[in-house]
Amino acid sequence: MKIIRVGSRDSKLAIIQAKLVMDAIERYDKNIKTELITMKTTGDKILNKSLDKIGGKGLFVKELDNALLNDKVDITVHSYKDIPMEINPDLPIVAVSEREDERDVLILPKGKIDKTKPIGCSSKRRTIQLLQLGYENIAPVRGNVISRLNKLDEGQFSALVLAAAGIKRLGLEERIYRYFSTEEIMPAACQGIIAVQARKGENVDFLKGFHCEKSKYIADAERAFVAALEGGCSSPVAAHAQIQGDKLILNGLYVDEKMGIVKKGSMSGSVEDAQNIGKSLARKLKKEV
Repeated sequence: MKIIRVGSRDSKLAIIQAKLVMDAIERYDKNIKTELITMKTTGDKILNKSLDKIGGKGLFVKELDNALLNDKVDITVHSYKDIPMEINPDLPIVAVSEREDERDVLILPKGKIDKTKPIGCSSKRRTIQLLQLGYENIAPVRGNVISRLNKLDEGQFSALVLAAAGIKRLGLEERIYRYFSTEEIMPAACQGIIAVQARKGENVDFLKGFHCEKSKYIADAERAFVAALEGGCSSPVAAHAQIQGDKLILNGLYVDEKMGIVKKGSMSGSVEDAQNIGKSLARKLKKEV
């Protein structure tokens, strides 16, 4: 019996996502057993500073990358939106999931709402778009989804804005008060997509039952857009691609913080041209700004 060691952050959501991959592997090949290996990353440990001040969301993958490079695990599982734009060529993305709901959502506390308290929001991307929607009292919140919900229910915030995908995967859909359309709040690149990394050259045929080619095109377009704008995972840049037949439609949001300009645009083309669509839209918006 072959054993595949699966590396994951040790948060509840990360483990649920890792188990989605593990279940798909064991369904695909009955001769494989999976073993979960969890670890706490630097991003999970430092909670008193915003991510952009301590190195960005790449801090959620560093320890997992090291475990993969040192042969302590065979694959690692991530929320694709947490993976930096520059990926170690020795640790390629080898599979991506079907996309879960990519929208952002508003969560209210279980008890009484104190409207003097701020809305908890962890990203510049969301904050900028919330301000455009008329929300004013916004403050940063760190921690995994469960700890953020606990802070909300303790009365530290009047509401939270989180990704629908994580809430749904945690089985907490009843906590959602409202969904923001992708026109109201454009999501982060690859929001709702799970990514799997492995060592370069390794045989990963066991992931064929998990991989979604449609999501790969979507992710390629969205990440190319962000990368072309030199935006990292913590950058106030957003991208949202959809596929209709053999056509890919990409919407992008570019923010020039120094000039205070928020610019949106759209571009479409063949799905096989996903990366070029992302790069071209980025150049177009940058030129317009």
